[in-house]
Amino acid sequence: MSGDTSRLWGGRFTGTPAEAFEALNASLPVDRRMWREDIQGSRAHARMLGQQGIIRSDDATAIDAGLAQVEAEMEAGTFVFAPGDEDIHTAVERRLTEIAGDAGRRLHTGRSRNDQVITDTLMWMRGRGEAQAAAIAELAQALIARAREHIDTLVPGYTHLQRAQPVRLAHHLLAYVWMLDRDYARLRFARDAASVSPLGSGALAGSGFHVDRDLAARELGFTSVTPNSMDAVGSRDALVDYLAFAAQLGVHLSRLGAEFVWWSTDEVGFVVLDDAYSSGSSMLPQKKNPDVAELARARASRLAADLVGLLGTTAGLPLAYNKDLQDDKHYLFDAADTIDLLLPAMTGMVATAVFRADAMNSAAEEGFLAATDLADHLVGEGWPFRRAHEAVGALVRALADRGAGLADATAEDLAAAGLGGLALPDLTALASVESKDVPGGTARAQVLAQISLIERRVAGW
Repeated sequence: MSGDTSRLWGGRFTGTPAEAFEALNASLPVDRRMWREDIQGSRAHARMLGQQGIIRSDDATAIDAGLAQVEAEMEAGTFVFAPGDEDIHTAVERRLTEIAGDAGRRLHTGRSRNDQVITDTLMWMRGRGEAQAAAIAELAQALIARAREHIDTLVPGYTHLQRAQPVRLAHHLLAYVWMLDRDYARLRFARDAASVSPLGSGALAGSGFHVDRDLAARELGFTSVTPNSMDAVGSRDALVDYLAFAAQLGVHLSRLGAEFVWWSTDEVGFVVLDDAYSSGSSMLPQKKNPDVAELARARASRLAADLVGLLGTTAGLPLAYNKDLQDDKHYLFDAADTIDLLLPAMTGMVATAVFRADAMNSAAEEGFLAATDLADHLVGEGWPFRRAHEAVGALVRALADRGAGLADATAEDLAAAGLGGLALPDLTALASVESKDVPGGTARAQVLAQISLIERRVAGW
């Protein structure tokens, strides 16, 4: 039997692949979304081949025109995939050859699918990363806007989900903006890692033709070329960098989501979510569910799994390319799609939520949130901090036993705790937040300075 010439590798083989192998081997359902990058990369490669005299200029022109036609068919949705199209690279080259004949068969001169696929993938990742950087900025700006609105809203701050000290709601929301600032830096690092061109590395040993790698790289928006051909086709570090960004962003969004889930409960009542970012129950007519926040909480595990999946795929692989690497795009595309869904939904939820300042301010005044302020006051009076901590702890225990708060402390309570004759300082929530007048603290001036700082950072993204 003659070789299967419909395939890029058919000449070595007799007969056709087994149906089971073909089903396992095909990646077209996954990688067809990279058709733009594949065509763009192929056009740049063909022009370089022509300029270098590796193929005739008329063949280079015919290839470019043929690829332009393939691109138009893809755009119009009229491109017809054939049964032998195992991946997007095969499909594009097969159609090009139908259009341009032997000129199309010259396109693959000086390259391999190994360097072609990672080139396409890095280009796709760069483009998606650029759009996601803008989406991160939109969420950051929404949080900053809400912080400015609520500079004077006070809310309990928690450790171990126990009320700890009062903070400004603005300060609480800005904590997430600083997380996003680090997420943006991680995304920028991943985009920089994807800016080094592997095209021209061939299957593993480089190209046997005098290709101009820098010329093709510049046309495709890369800043440099890889210095080692085996590393270029065998590495997926840039994808790992992106997935690490996505996993950490997912964790941050899950934490923000968890806050909104809790804050929106009837038991807490700190926030009311807009109907546009909530759902109801098919059985319980009174329900208004914080689905956006809950899904953000859940998707963190999925994003972490994508990162672990690619790390597991690449662990232990000998150099250079192995078919295992075909699965890299499952993880990359899933993570990118997940981030694309999460960011606008979370931005909308934050931007439209109604924060109940009255409930927050009231909660910030209750209980023992000013206990540390009382201990600090005693230190200012000359007490050792550990002694002050013990005395205030005893006072809190006695008051808690009878269901009272610090504001309800009597002279007898103070005396029993060893604080007899003490004039209580101002233990309001406002006095507490204003006493933290240090960089990073909760005093109004410090929070306003923090807003200005993060606004400048986000504007510089």
